[in-house]
Amino acid sequence: MDIEDLGYSSFFESNRNQLGLGGLAVARVIAEFKEAYRVKNTDGEYLAKITGKQMFTASSREDYPAVGDWVAITPLDDTHAVTQGVLPRRTIIKRKHGDKNRAGEQIQTQIIAANIDIAFVVESIDRDYSLNRFERYFALIRDGGVTPAIILNKVDLLSSRQLNEKLNELTGRLPAIDLIPTSTLNNQGLDELKMYIAAGTTYCFLGSSGRGRHITTARQMYFLQNRGIVIDNPGMREVGMADIAGGIAVLAQQCRYSDCTHTHEPGCAVIDAVKSGRLDEQKYSNYLSLKKEAGFYDMSSLEKREKDRKFGKFMKQAKKDLKDFRHKNY
Repeated sequence: MDIEDLGYSSFFESNRNQLGLGGLAVARVIAEFKEAYRVKNTDGEYLAKITGKQMFTASSREDYPAVGDWVAITPLDDTHAVTQGVLPRRTIIKRKHGDKNRAGEQIQTQIIAANIDIAFVVESIDRDYSLNRFERYFALIRDGGVTPAIILNKVDLLSSRQLNEKLNELTGRLPAIDLIPTSTLNNQGLDELKMYIAAGTTYCFLGSSGRGRHITTARQMYFLQNRGIVIDNPGMREVGMADIAGGIAVLAQQCRYSDCTHTHEPGCAVIDAVKSGRLDEQKYSNYLSLKKEAGFYDMSSLEKREKDRKFGKFMKQAKKDLKDFRHKNY
């Protein structure tokens, strides 16, 4: 196996030399554990730990290695090593995770995978299939410089007509996207998927695969016989992002007010684009939902508890009023 078979390229080699790490071996992070990483290069696999200096200089979680990263290492023996630095990432998929604490600490960024070429969004046709969810994932993927693609699973549950309707629906909402319908029951699309995966290219799987309980509980990199590279991820129920605006962000620059919420203000370029048909109404609706969701993520824990308290109080009063109403009309 050559280093290029693991996804190494001139981009990483150039950055390794610029960082003064040219004299060190490099390896790719293939799994992440608590306080340790499994890394791989042409010499073998190592269980690696980061140095105390790296911990001290790290300003956020993004400064630590993640699955898919390339790291400079010093081998200690045949199975153990120390990482000396993380090479700059060519692409990254990340999401907002958690919330503020009482002291107002900002929410953390969770790195899903680094240095990915193509990300498959896997959704089962019989579970939580949603065009809005695809759009959320695509915004997350494209924001990190990665190319998205779709695997639509369990299509054996649909007739040919129903499947064509779904495919047209997806390509209408998400044009120019590679889409592979699959079924593990009758092996439909599996050969096409195998042919799609190319040597030296890194792919990752996101979303719910429709396999029942998720087999994958941690991110793990696999190297296929055709030399393709695949990262499997635990199913993600929520895709939290502060900004998935895309084209909406460009339109927003034309709004009359800089603090426009794009919901009711006069002179809102986003609303005008929806009315004129230049902006898809479903995309606009999804944007508003995500914006509301992002606002919830940005709340402090205290604010969320207060919101929950008020909602609980409202529900208690509503139940009391309903009980009184029924009693009066009995």
